[in-house]
Amino acid sequence: MDRLPLTVVGGYLGAGKTTLINRLLREDHGLRLMVMVNDFGSVNIDAELLKSAGEDTIELTNGCVCCTMGADLFMALGDVLDRVPRPDHLVIEASGIADPKKIADAARAEPEMEYGGIALVVDAGNFAGLAADAQIGAQIRGQVGVADLLLVSKCGAEVPGALAMQLATMSPAPLVALDGLDAVAPLVLGGIEPGTGRGTGAGHGAYVTWGQDGDEVMERDALRARLEAAPEGLYRVKGVMRGPEGGFEFHKVGPSVEIARAEQPTVSRVVGIGPAARITAEEIAAWWRGGETA
Repeated sequence: MDRLPLTVVGGYLGAGKTTLINRLLREDHGLRLMVMVNDFGSVNIDAELLKSAGEDTIELTNGCVCCTMGADLFMALGDVLDRVPRPDHLVIEASGIADPKKIADAARAEPEMEYGGIALVVDAGNFAGLAADAQIGAQIRGQVGVADLLLVSKCGAEVPGALAMQLATMSPAPLVALDGLDAVAPLVLGGIEPGTGRGTGAGHGAYVTWGQDGDEVMERDALRARLEAAPEGLYRVKGVMRGPEGGFEFHKVGPSVEIARAEQPTVSRVVGIGPAARITAEEIAAWWRGGETA
């Protein structure tokens, strides 16, 4: 039987990984894709935000994949390989704080799998600040260093020159502006040249995550005000919210807040993530309850 290609989609918190995978699922490429998602926390929002989630989606919710490289990941890979019919391509969305190389190396260890490369999503608006951050900069640069393909999000049709030069000092991988692509499948599922990434990756410091399910209902303006009041150490917030006349999907990355209409969810779900040195789970919970930190 043909070996199953495995492509890892990586990138830091809020870079746009789930958005990229949703594009893959919507495109008419003729392939049967299997998507494996890993979210950092017990409330797996990434899986919920995949528009085509269903039988062809496997959730890994046992913490960060890079920290659970034992039975959790390999048992899931075995499940994929045992499926009949077997998918044509496996895509793993790595947690935002994961080392994508450690996940991709699982393909090298599995005789029935083929290494399909690491596609790393880079947030054009936030990358420079993140890469220079004393707390997490090494982790951000390490993710870039192991990539075989760099896909820059939120930049329009062209990668800004200053960002392109900065990334070139970290990686020889090809650089592509996501917004300039009519279709992403030909590139992500067949156009990656494996082996471009030459880095060794980087570990990550301690992170805290807080998540909650509930029956909360909010208007759009109230939700935006809540998100804009988030404490500075909270790097990423995402979730779905019940509204009076329909639901909302929301994201916060740094100062950027996005809220979009969505189907009314059965429950409201929210997840917040930040470095342990800058915020605690109790502070996140206090902010969400009252709109401010304790």
